[in-house]
Amino acid sequence: MIAQLAAAIGFLTCLPIGRSSAFGAKDVARSARWFPLAGALLGGIYIAALRLLTPVFPSLVTATIVVAIDASLTGAMHLDGLADTADGFGGGHTREDVLRIMRDHAIGSYGAVALVLVIALKIGTIAALSDSRRAVSGLLLAPVLGRWSAVLLSATGTYARPPENDGPQSVGSPTRFIGRSELIIATVTAVALVSAFGRWLGVAGLLLVAVASIWWGWCCRRRIGGVTGDTLGAGIEISECLVLLLFTALR
Repeated sequence: MIAQLAAAIGFLTCLPIGRSSAFGAKDVARSARWFPLAGALLGGIYIAALRLLTPVFPSLVTATIVVAIDASLTGAMHLDGLADTADGFGGGHTREDVLRIMRDHAIGSYGAVALVLVIALKIGTIAALSDSRRAVSGLLLAPVLGRWSAVLLSATGTYARPPENDGPQSVGSPTRFIGRSELIIATVTAVALVSAFGRWLGVAGLLLVAVASIWWGWCCRRRIGGVTGDTLGAGIEISECLVLLLFTALR
């Protein structure tokens, strides 16, 4: 478990945990069962930052710094996936067009708008939660359920890119090896964290993310025949925003 959790943290974050070891696609796939725990670690850091900064700065400034910490700790990996997905889905007409555009590292207008909207939404919701009793559970469960959504999409979907175009250490290739056992353990872990920190509102967040993930998986199958690393990153960002919106609405 320790090695798998280290692999999950090393894959999902820039933290110096597990990054000194060489993990292949199958190693990362097996570590997916602990993705929610990696999300909980990130959430704990966000909560600590919020608690330290709230007495010093206005809520919008604090929320902006928390979002900047989020982007720094994750290497903006999921935001990059969101931008690539928005460009591909917005500008591509055929499956091949979408996949080709998503490979392009340049950010187009669709990607730029998606990034602005998601970052603004995160800053606004975190600012609204900063003085709420829901702040701890919201900030903790957003990254937990976001990472769980990636496991759900990977285990229930197919990988959209041909195997010959996918190197062994690429972002997308571990998706091929994430299966039922990873999903079951990740779900049990997510439910345990939801029960401990979110209670009924956390359960509502879990159900909301599940529905959104099923819808997003359907969209991906319809457009490109499955999921990729970019669409999984977009799914994480969508799920996080939905959880933050839910906790803000019912704070």
